[in-house]
Amino acid sequence: MLPTLRQLQYLKLLAEQGSFGRAAEAAHVTQPTLSSGIQELERTLGAAVVDRARSGIILTAVGEEALRRATVILNEAEELVEAAKNAGQPLTGRFRLGVIPTIAPFLLPRALPLLRSRFPKLRLFLREDLTQRLIASLKAGQLDAALIALPFDMSGLNWAHVSDDELLAAMPVGHPLAKLKSTTAEALEQEELILLEDGHCLRDHAMAACGIRPQRNADGEEAFAATSLPTLVQMVGAGLGVTFLPAMAVDAGLTDASQVAVRHITPGHASREIVVAWRAGSNRAAEGRLIAETLKTV
Repeated sequence: MLPTLRQLQYLKLLAEQGSFGRAAEAAHVTQPTLSSGIQELERTLGAAVVDRARSGIILTAVGEEALRRATVILNEAEELVEAAKNAGQPLTGRFRLGVIPTIAPFLLPRALPLLRSRFPKLRLFLREDLTQRLIASLKAGQLDAALIALPFDMSGLNWAHVSDDELLAAMPVGHPLAKLKSTTAEALEQEELILLEDGHCLRDHAMAACGIRPQRNADGEEAFAATSLPTLVQMVGAGLGVTFLPAMAVDAGLTDASQVAVRHITPGHASREIVVAWRAGSNRAAEGRLIAETLKTV
């Protein structure tokens, strides 16, 4: 005997709502009906999935594992329904797309009108987050695709190329390096280097592409780190150091109102690869490729 989708839905709602009463209300059933469904799930699994406490319900270890697997199964079921509805009509209906914050504000304003124009029946749900969390959501079936930058560990995923995004050096307009037509990674490494905080893939891309490491104090800490690209630009404009910026952000006007100059890095041009990624084996793969092809024209 196997758990039913309804029982797995009850478990998911119970974890989200924190009580049988609220979960039953969210499921549009009576509390006894939901409670009976959870009990049947427990009999099927041969173990309790929840502990009842005064403060609410607490998932057991078995319940946590059941919830993790239930989330994947329910997302797969929803994906199946969407695929059946939209058979023969690519990018029709709901499509959940993740985007990293060093791409979203610079590419999406130009991309979204084009996607709406080409696919008027598309209902695009966007989620902006860091790469590692987007990939976890892809693998869990919570996203259909993600617009991210490589290199990154892509095990279990497939992807389609969108573009190569050059990494540019950025420094205060009065800085000696700003007087040159281009600069080098070695020259930047001699300066006070400001990067995004750990967790932002652009930080790793810049260091890997240029073969540099940020300076650290005696305690192993960086002097400065920024939480976002706009903050990074403000810090550089204030004379706190130099940094790297993606060309798509500069082209979108990120530095226009700042006291920041940008220069190419030679020899060669350091870059990151922009891709649309999806879970290996996903039936949304063709649509992921179609989004990538559309974004190439932006």
